[in-house]
Amino acid sequence: MKSGFTCFNKLFKYLFSKFPLTTSNYIKNGGVSLMAEGTDKKRRERKPKGYSEIFIGGKAFMNYVTGVVMQFNGGAVDVSIKARGKYISRAVDVAEVVKNRFFQGVEIKDVKIGSEEFTGDNNRQIRVSTIDIVLTK
Repeated sequence: MKSGFTCFNKLFKYLFSKFPLTTSNYIKNGGVSLMAEGTDKKRRERKPKGYSEIFIGGKAFMNYVTGVVMQFNGGAVDVSIKARGKYISRAVDVAEVVKNRFFQGVEIKDVKIGSEEFTGDNNRQIRVSTIDIVLTK
């Protein structure tokens, strides 16, 4: 009987052969997603060349650090780390680890804080805090 790890590796090899990933599509919505090249070009707004976004969520901390490092190694000049609600502290930790341990030349270019309001269950207005930390090389 094959182990689960072997089957998982074969599945990934098959998916990557059929749907190649681009750097801009690699990190989306707080983690790794398998998006075929060019599938979301109509919805995506244009960002300046050399600009990347990382959305922080509930995945492992080092996944986000690795994502930021990959963006810088891929040629990005600015990387924006975005988070909402309870993940704001994780976004700050990711920025500090990248700045202090992985790249000595990385600086915090800008920090934006704000809040988003939307209608939740029972037609209640809910306000969630947001943060956007821009790192530059």
